[in-house]
Amino acid sequence: MAVNRLTGFYIKEQKIPKKGLHIKFSYDPPRMPLGTAGPVKQAEKLIGQKDPFLVLNGDIFADLNYREIIETHVKKKASATIALCRVEDPSRYGVAEIADDDRITRFIEKPQKGTAPSDLINAGVYVLNPEVLRLIPKGRRVSMEREIFPKLAADGKLYGHRVQGLWMDVGKPEEYLQTNRILVEAFPEKKKMRGKFELRNPVALGKGVSIGEDSIIGPYAILGKNVTIGKRVEIRDSVIFQETEICDSARIAGAIIGEGASIGEEVKINKGCIIADHAVIRKGVHLKEDVVVCPAKEVKE
Repeated sequence: MAVNRLTGFYIKEQKIPKKGLHIKFSYDPPRMPLGTAGPVKQAEKLIGQKDPFLVLNGDIFADLNYREIIETHVKKKASATIALCRVEDPSRYGVAEIADDDRITRFIEKPQKGTAPSDLINAGVYVLNPEVLRLIPKGRRVSMEREIFPKLAADGKLYGHRVQGLWMDVGKPEEYLQTNRILVEAFPEKKKMRGKFELRNPVALGKGVSIGEDSIIGPYAILGKNVTIGKRVEIRDSVIFQETEICDSARIAGAIIGEGASIGEEVKINKGCIIADHAVIRKGVHLKEDVVVCPAKEVKE
């Protein structure tokens, strides 16, 4: 069983056609913030007390072999095993000091620059034994990284599994866009669209996308389902979520536009901008770099 710590516990069951498999899943409506360990505690009854289980962070993109991590966990007879990867700046993450036998001797969450005991950081994938759930208090915010992992390390029950290959934190806009660039290069679009516009590859287009005359889309433009693009629009290095409308002569470069947003005529949106769901940017507005517009907010000037 895998638990996504950002969504809580599983309450539904769905049968996959032809495979005969059942997946229990849910998303738990936000009530009270429970930190990074509290939602795992919420799933205790469904997880049970028998088998190890996976916990996956929802803000990473990685190519990991889960079977190998689980095998390491079982082999080491660990209570908890963390996937670890190397980064240049470990101060942004939880950092592990690891012994020759892969036992984590210390775990420090977000150490100050220059003080990290290693460059091996928490890759956001854990294997936990059910016994770990007993360490998590119920009904309050609990940090897995600051409260549970250090305790397990002190008891000699926390191990690390070093992973190679692609790993990216998509919790920051620039890294989210970088991840999308990697994906759109790895899985280039093969379908063609007819019209008097230009697609500059690589691009990715969802179903129902409409593009007006003389518009230039790409490179590195990703348009979600039912996005409507007007005439003479230019979009590059950006992600546009579904049901958004972008009117004539708009210019978008290096931005993230949420679902159902409305971008008016002659609007310019620059690098690092984030336009949240259902926001409205009125005609002629120019947004400088790194501007954030809240959900359903209307910007007139």
